[in-house]
Amino acid sequence: MANQLIKHVSDSSFETEVLKSDKPVLVDFWAEWCGPCKSIAPTLDELATDYGERLQIAKVNVDENQAIPAKFGIRSIPTLMIFKKGELADSRIGALTKAQLSKFIDQQLA
Repeated sequence: MANQLIKHVSDSSFETEVLKSDKPVLVDFWAEWCGPCKSIAPTLDELATDYGERLQIAKVNVDENQAIPAKFGIRSIPTLMIFKKGELADSRIGALTKAQLSKFIDQQLA
């Protein structure tokens, strides 16, 4: 079940939705065929609700959008990146647990 709070971002909307966002954005680079990507999707749905207005969660399908993943050197998925004020603040690769993701996010929101 997709959470309505999660934005699906494309190469063309990345700058507006992520880099020009007035709040931090956690970007999930994923693909339909990626098992670990599917395994963290429900966790991201929960986190979108948990963090509410403090954080935007966005997803970029690397099969449908190749310019942005190439720009940021995405070689493994899922790759999770947090952007603040248009800049890459931190990133993690792989399927993290909810506790690991929350810690990763909290470090950037502190």
